[in-house]
Amino acid sequence: MKARAVPAPGQGPPYTRGVIFKGVGDGRPYPDHGHDTPAQWAEIPPTQVRLDDLVTTKRTLDLDALLSDDSTFYGDLFAHVVKYKGTMYLEDGLHRAVRAALQQRPLLHARVLVL
Repeated sequence: MKARAVPAPGQGPPYTRGVIFKGVGDGRPYPDHGHDTPAQWAEIPPTQVRLDDLVTTKRTLDLDALLSDDSTFYGDLFAHVVKYKGTMYLEDGLHRAVRAALQQRPLLHARVLVL
């Protein structure tokens, strides 16, 4: 079997196959949406979203939070996603999304706010 060449970082086409997320962002490219409290997010019913349709708003992952058994104990059970100009941004729930991917689940339950 012939080894496949791996392009240098930043070289080659953008990743499109076998990835967890559609993209990895750094920050929120959408305007302030005013949903700042858990009660405001709770008004949005949860739905399933595909992990490979999401763009993250955080570039770093805290391994302690990822491995914690009670990481959602004090927060919303559902991830928070903002849909802006046709793109779905994962605002809150990166660790839940990565755990879902590690369990080979392509879907995540999330509250989706459409701007």
